[in-house]
Amino acid sequence: MSQKLQIDTGTGDLLAEVRDHVGVLTLNRPKARNALSSRLSAALGEMIKCFGEDPQVRSILITGAGAAFCAGADVKGMDQTSPLAEATFEERVDDLRVKQRAVWGALVAVRKPTIAAIPGAAAGAGLALALACDIRVAAQSAILTTAYARVALSGDCGIAWLLTRMVGFSRARELMFLSERIDAHRAEALGLVNRVVLDADLPEAGFALAASLAEGPTLTFGCIKNNLDYAATAGFVESMDYEAENLIRTELSLDHKEGVRAFAEKRKPAFEGH
Repeated sequence: MSQKLQIDTGTGDLLAEVRDHVGVLTLNRPKARNALSSRLSAALGEMIKCFGEDPQVRSILITGAGAAFCAGADVKGMDQTSPLAEATFEERVDDLRVKQRAVWGALVAVRKPTIAAIPGAAAGAGLALALACDIRVAAQSAILTTAYARVALSGDCGIAWLLTRMVGFSRARELMFLSERIDAHRAEALGLVNRVVLDADLPEAGFALAASLAEGPTLTFGCIKNNLDYAATAGFVESMDYEAENLIRTELSLDHKEGVRAFAEKRKPAFEGH
């Protein structure tokens, strides 16, 4: 029977639970289309770090309450009442860098599988949040957009890096310049999402994928992520040499021994994650 552990995030804007070794994070500002307030962003960064370090959590699922994934930053809060309204240019840059690293930087750094389940709009920083995950599952009604140019902003949260790696030089520019609304099926064709499911099926489909990965060899997944990250900037021989280190590391793992036994015994392996 599935066991569920509710986690106190310090705010109702973010719901967290651990179920079947899946850390589930739900952005919970449905009336604001889950726009990222300072409070929500801070809690999200803390929980990503917490789940990333918790050995009982073996995959992470991020989704949004209601009919949106995340509409990006809370634009309505971008006014002169901000504590940074009187800050210098350098102070504002430093503040943004710290906040970006705490959420998007932490998410990309997690060595466990991360999945975004996108029930509706994913825009701006919200799109970057989805792209920072390893795998994205979108509902048919989901809409993705960079959005930044619409409000005369250049982009943040790693969106340029993520888009360029995901869709290439030319498409990244198209998506950033035009800020078009991309439906789920075009997003899948572009490579922005991995799977599209019926709206009603998204919660089950997203969790089922996260749960299946949580049953997998967690240490091996971390090494796979390291290999893929390294290969993005290394040459072929250097990448192959790096893979050799991780192959031997995983070959010596308990999960590899279990995988070999399960293969010989024609049964499903019971990986422990190490």
